[in-house]
This record gives sequence, C-alpha cells and structure tokens, in this order.
Amino acid sequence: VQLVESGGGLVQAGGSLRLSCVASDFNFKDYAIAWFRQAPGTEREGVACIRPSNGDIFFAGAVKDRFIISADSPKKTVYLQMNSLKPEDTGVYYCTALSLLGNGDVNIATVLARHDAEFDYRGQGTQVTVSS
Repeated sequence: VQLVESGGGLVQAGGSLRLSCVASDFNFKDYAIAWFRQAPGTEREGVACIRPSNGDIFFAGAVKDRFIISADSPKKTVYLQMNSLKPEDTGVYYCTALSLLGNGDVNIATVLARHDAEFDYRGQGTQVTVSS
C-alpha cells in the first residue's frame, strides 16, 4: 500500500502549485484522504480533506478560499491546488488515508483533527517552499 505525493517546489509568494497524491493497493473510495503540512519546529497542521466516495470536502481556515481539493477516483489521485501562496504555507506536505469502513458516518469536518496514529496510511511528503 502506498501514497505518493508530488508537485512540490519553490514558488514566490502569490504563486500557485498543484500537489498530487496517488494511492495504490487499496480501495480509494473506502477512505477519506487528507493533506497535512509541517514546517520545521512546528506541529503538523491539517490543510484539507476529501471523501472521494461522495465529494465531501473540508478546509482549514488558514487555506480556505485559496486552496482547492479534488479527487479523480479512476486514477486514485487526490489533488491539492494551492493558489495565492504565502511564506507561511511553507512546509512538507503529505497525504494520509483514513479508513471509513464500518464508520461511514464520519463527519468530514472532524478528519483534520484526528491524531496521526488514527490514519491508516501516510505518504513521504513533498516540500513546498514559498519565498517572500
């Protein structure tokens, strides 16, 4: 089972990047997929999440109205379109998968608040650096 992120890089403030998270070897639609980020010396921060089976989405306040999350289920890929980037968006971005099997009533708004250990899979991350 794998989650592989790509699309990170160096961008100037105000610019855009699109991150991809490709899942393999599990049933994509049985999971919620969430993006987190972590900058050196800071706690991990939830960014956005999506439930590919029904399209429910949720964003952290810091990125709402700037980021867009979407899923391509046949490709088992979740995208995070990041616009109007700010230096404070800098960090390692990684995607995680939370199983919804037997727990179909999970409120998408609660996914980003879950402890790291509650997620079933996690990718290695991709670095995003926003220069001022």
